Amino acid sequence: MAGVLNQQLTDRWAIYNADCMDVMAALPDDSVHGTVYSPPFLGLYQYSSSIRDHSNVRNVEEFQQTYRLVIDQTLRVTQPGRTVAVHAAVVPSGNSGRDSLYDFPGDVIRLHQAAGFEFIARHVIWKEPLAVRLRTMAKNLAHKTIVDNAALAGYAAPDELLVFRKPGADNPVHHPVGLTEYYGSTPVPTDLTRFRGWDGDQKQNRYSHWIWRRYASSIWDDVRIDRVLPFRDGRDEDDEKHVHPLQLDVIARYVQMRTRPGERVLTPYMGVGSEVFESVRLGRVGIGAELKPSYFEQAIRNLAHVDREMAEDDQIDFFDESEDHE
Repeated sequence: MAGVLNQQLTDRWAIYNADCMDVMAALPDDSVHGTVYSPPFLGLYQYSSSIRDHSNVRNVEEFQQTYRLVIDQTLRVTQPGRTVAVHAAVVPSGNSGRDSLYDFPGDVIRLHQAAGFEFIARHVIWKEPLAVRLRTMAKNLAHKTIVDNAALAGYAAPDELLVFRKPGADNPVHHPVGLTEYYGSTPVPTDLTRFRGWDGDQKQNRYSHWIWRRYASSIWDDVRIDRVLPFRDGRDEDDEKHVHPLQLDVIARYVQMRTRPGERVLTPYMGVGSEVFESVRLGRVGIGAELKPSYFEQAIRNLAHVDREMAEDDQIDFFDESEDHE
């Protein structure tokens, strides 16, 4: 494959240290069953000095032009009737205490619609304000701001998971016995466990109904924010302090509900491997592209733990956000 600096290919994942445009160009039409990723948030982080790094665009217009190329490729490789999920959030203009917000999710939605995708879901992921303040040190999110001048007060901006569907003939995602696992901090009520894996009338499957009602909610308020893959070893000295991988619960909900075991799940911005890790853990085949060598190497280290988690139900050493108040 052109432009690949390194790769790791197994029967369960194919990951590439390469530009995602080169990787996707090599994929056949209609070959991917689902895609989930977090693109660079315009103006928030710069991940490397590469001219191919999408985080190095100079303005909104340049971002829209280059990101549209990525969207066009995901549309081409996605099977008709299947979906793409994009993690996004509003982006502050700075940290002066008097900042405005850029509606990055709005641009993501409009660009996908212009490319031909159908916009079908918008899940808002709740964030605890004090935790966001401690992690980001946002000046307008301090309690002192409302004491001194509440007109300047900020808010704990949520993450969002935006879901888009490619038009065309359906390739259904069946759940014959409903949903059997829940990814979030709220425990499934114990009196519902007898319905888990219910193979009778699914109207009576109270276990799956309980999960579905939470997944179908517009607000996800129990995503485990600190359940992310290790990434410290993948950071270079000049990296931003608060780079934070996508939460595994978010990825798991999408992969579990909108793809089937054995299917291919793509992530064009792989980072340290979160989307590939969860896809493989849930029995799918992960495909990932990452431009930055240090992140790619961390993804290899993270994927080395996926078998242990699957076999032993033993969590790897997830990152503790309370330790990152730099």
